[in-house]
Amino acid sequence: MRGYFGIGIDQASKAGNVGNLIRTAHAFGASFVFAVNPKVIAHSGELVTKDFTDTSKSHQQIPFFNYETAADVEVPQGGHLVGVEITDEAIDLPSFKHPTQAIYVLGGERSSLSKDMLARCDSLIKIPTKFSLNVATAGAIVMYDRHRVLGGYPERPLLTGKAPEPKPPHVHGGVRNRRAKKSPA
Repeated sequence: MRGYFGIGIDQASKAGNVGNLIRTAHAFGASFVFAVNPKVIAHSGELVTKDFTDTSKSHQQIPFFNYETAADVEVPQGGHLVGVEITDEAIDLPSFKHPTQAIYVLGGERSSLSKDMLARCDSLIKIPTKFSLNVATAGAIVMYDRHRVLGGYPERPLLTGKAPEPKPPHVHGGVRNRRAKKSPA
């Protein structure tokens, strides 16, 4: 798959969701993960990002960034910041064209995306469900949709139970030698 993506949570308050998102992001091939202004765990005083529940230790396999504010989030040149939020302006995920270079950000468990983060987003998408989902689950759905759309899979068959038609093999052009002399026409 061409391009890259990163994914993060704005104002995360549950360590389990951060760990779950990191593990899922690693499984789907994310280039990095991040948290913006993570909350403090009341019983321990630790930042939520220090108490991962990710048993596969994905946080040791892909870069994790912790930003204090929405303004601190670094978007690489050419990157497209995509907010995942339930708003009237948001595009339904099944109708969204994923950017090749995307950074997805979801609101925390007990909040929406901050006003500052909403202002930074290039696009807003929403998952067309009856009610709000768990943040790690929502992130998994967005990553699955990106993988399904940009992963080069063949079209689904029209009939249930039928195997998909294989995509035709890629055809390369002929050998091109830049140093070869061109024959006069």
